[in-house]
Amino acid sequence: MTTPLADAMSQLAIYDSLTGGKRQFVPLKAGQVGMYVCGMTVYDYCHIGHARMMIGFDMAVRWLTQLGYDVNYVRNITDIDDKIITRAAENGEEIGVLTERFIKAMHEDFSALGCLTPDAEPRATDHIDEMQQMIETLVTGDYAYAGDNGDVYYAVDSFADYGKLSKRNLDDMQAGSRVDVENDKRNPFDFVLWKAAKPDEPQWASPWGQGRPGWHIECSAMSTKCLGNTFDIHGGGHDLQFPHHENEIAQSEAATGCEYARNWMHVGFINVDGEKMSKSLDNFSTIRDVIAHFHPETLRFFLLSSHYRSQVNFSDSALEEAHNSLSRLYNTLKLAEQQKGEELIINEALINDAYSSAAGQDFIKAMNDDFNSSTAISVLFGLARDINKAIKAEDVASVWQWAQQLKALAQVLNVLQQPVSQFLQAVVGDQADDGLTDAVIDGLIIERAEAKANKDFARADEVREQLKAAGIELEDSRAGTTWRRA
Repeated sequence: MTTPLADAMSQLAIYDSLTGGKRQFVPLKAGQVGMYVCGMTVYDYCHIGHARMMIGFDMAVRWLTQLGYDVNYVRNITDIDDKIITRAAENGEEIGVLTERFIKAMHEDFSALGCLTPDAEPRATDHIDEMQQMIETLVTGDYAYAGDNGDVYYAVDSFADYGKLSKRNLDDMQAGSRVDVENDKRNPFDFVLWKAAKPDEPQWASPWGQGRPGWHIECSAMSTKCLGNTFDIHGGGHDLQFPHHENEIAQSEAATGCEYARNWMHVGFINVDGEKMSKSLDNFSTIRDVIAHFHPETLRFFLLSSHYRSQVNFSDSALEEAHNSLSRLYNTLKLAEQQKGEELIINEALINDAYSSAAGQDFIKAMNDDFNSSTAISVLFGLARDINKAIKAEDVASVWQWAQQLKALAQVLNVLQQPVSQFLQAVVGDQADDGLTDAVIDGLIIERAEAKANKDFARADEVREQLKAAGIELEDSRAGTTWRRA
């Protein structure tokens, strides 16, 4: 049976960082997508920048799957690295204990944010043999060399296309370089493939002596092992474009003689209150910090409300606004359920119907335009406005039809999928220890206003009593409702 998305599969356009423009997505194998995303270096809790990247690619995987592609989603784990070694030493714990603890925490965080589990999650320490094989190939091909100090370096000037992803010219970089040349390096931008062992560090035997892999070689070895020499999409944060992804291209294409990735996707930076997020500025927030005060779906909705390539300004006020917006959508669904007298449950048939609608076609157009979740969400708000107008007109049939479309289209973004009452109760419940946040209060006031507009005075009174019990006093006027804490 032909679905409304059958033609949409061929209409997907993705912005490719390598070519610097959008182009029609054509996979290597019809109907299949191989995607590799650079994952976590597991020495600390994941921060909101990690959330931005992983939610962005989760959204992309979900849309590709919705279009009908069989997606092989690979996201690696770096479990050996200078930062990991340093943190374990500082904590006085075994490296394996440290990494397992933060891998578990990572999985908990991404699960809370509604992210899919990757099809494969290779760990660096499980692929040392593949890394050594690739390094040997590079040394044999004169793309890499061993230094007297036991390190093995990639020679960047041996790869004619070095800099093609980041649009950097190696000659210009060398002319303006202030990088001190290590004694064993031929070029200041040569990068390490294999590090000679230091006392009390994890190490493996190799043709170049005891040591461990450099960071860049890990992803090249794991991606090609899982997806082949060439695959469809390589993703990561914008900060990885140079040098990490640039170095991946150089070593992978030199080792295999093949194009490495067909499309490069990079997620934009997060600023915090207008400044770049960094630990040095003390504006660094972990996912756990944020979802301790805001519902996890609020953070997901906030991040999806901007295009994945754009910069996002993170702040409590921005999250409160996202909470209010998400609550309005949930409250619209609640009003629809109340008017219909039943819980809204979607199925595959309703999803197909939703994509066949005018709103569904607008949603497809947005998502096929480089996964433009921001515009797709505006389609959801358009449906919510239609629902609220139909509620006032007591047009039950239209209310229910548009409510089904709203929830069905939101499914691929993995928002608005909780039972309405469960979401609203969870938001309040999350704040039970500390009282209601401003965002929760504003959301309840919006719900009360909508209840009054729809002559559901019993619910409006319930909200007032709920707020009163929490010490919140309301004052109604022609200008609207204001509140204060008693």
